[in-house]
Amino acid sequence: MLALGFGLTAALIWAVHDLLARKLSQGAALLPIIATVLLTGSLVLAPFALAWGDWAAMTGTAVAVSVAYGLAYALAGGALYKAFSLAPVRLVSPMIGAYPMLSLVVAHAQGQPVTLPDWLAVAAIVTGIAIVALAARDDAPEGYAAPPAVALGWAALSGLGFATTFALGQEATRQGAELPAMLIGRLVALAAVVALAFALRALVRPQRGQAWLLALMGTFDAVALGLVTAAGALPRAEYASVTASLFGVLTVLLAAWFLRERVRSVQWLGIAAVFGGIAVLGLQE
Repeated sequence: MLALGFGLTAALIWAVHDLLARKLSQGAALLPIIATVLLTGSLVLAPFALAWGDWAAMTGTAVAVSVAYGLAYALAGGALYKAFSLAPVRLVSPMIGAYPMLSLVVAHAQGQPVTLPDWLAVAAIVTGIAIVALAARDDAPEGYAAPPAVALGWAALSGLGFATTFALGQEATRQGAELPAMLIGRLVALAAVVALAFALRALVRPQRGQAWLLALMGTFDAVALGLVTAAGALPRAEYASVTASLFGVLTVLLAAWFLRERVRSVQWLGIAAVFGGIAVLGLQE
C-alpha cells in the first residue's frame, strides 16, 4: 500500500533528522536551529509548490486549516528540539513516537468503536514509556540538561503537536492540495518562530559551521513531512502517520550506534513495547 510506503520512508528520514537534532541541540540556542531548518525546508519546497501546486483548489477552508497545521507544526518541532536538548534519545523518542495513541483517544471520545486489541495496544505503549522512564532514574546525570520528568513533558507536548500536525495536514490536503498546503504550513511555522524570536529579542542566525547541517535537516524534514501530508490524498491515509511514528525506534538505534548512547536491556523491552503497540494500532485501522 502506497500510504504505508510513504510512512516508512518518512520514518527513516526523520530518524536521521532527529539524530542530528540531538547532536546539535545540546547546549545550543534552539530558535536559530528551528528557524534555519524551517527556512531551508521552505526553500526546497517552494519551487515545487509554485510550479506544480494546485493553488486554485485552495479554498478559504483549506488555507485556514493549513495555517492551523503550520502553528501545530511549530509547536511540535520546537518541543522536539527542546526535548532532545535535555535528555538522551532513548528517553524522549518513545514518548514522541507514541502520538498515534492520541488518535484512538479522540476516536473513543467521538463515540467510535474501540476494540480490545486497541486498548491492549494503548496499555503496551503506556507501560513501555513507564519502563523507559523509570529505568532512566539510574542514568548518570551527564547526559541530561534537566530532570527526566521535564524532558518527558516536552516530549509529550511534541507528540501531541505531531498528532495534531498530521491530522490537520492531511485534512488540508483533502480540502485543497498537498503542495500548497505544505508550503503555507511551513511558512506559517517559520513566521511563528521568527515572531517568538523577535518578542524574546533573540537571534535566529545559526552558529558558524552548523548552517550546512541545518540545511540538510531542513531538506530531510520537508521531504518526510511532505510524504505524510501527501498521503492525505491516498487510500488509508492514516497508515502513513502511524508508520511514520516508527521514526522513534529508528532514532534510538541510530543514537546507540553513532552517539554511543547506552540503552539498558529493560529499556529495550520498554521501547519494544511502545512501538509494538503502535504497530498493533496501525493494523487495527
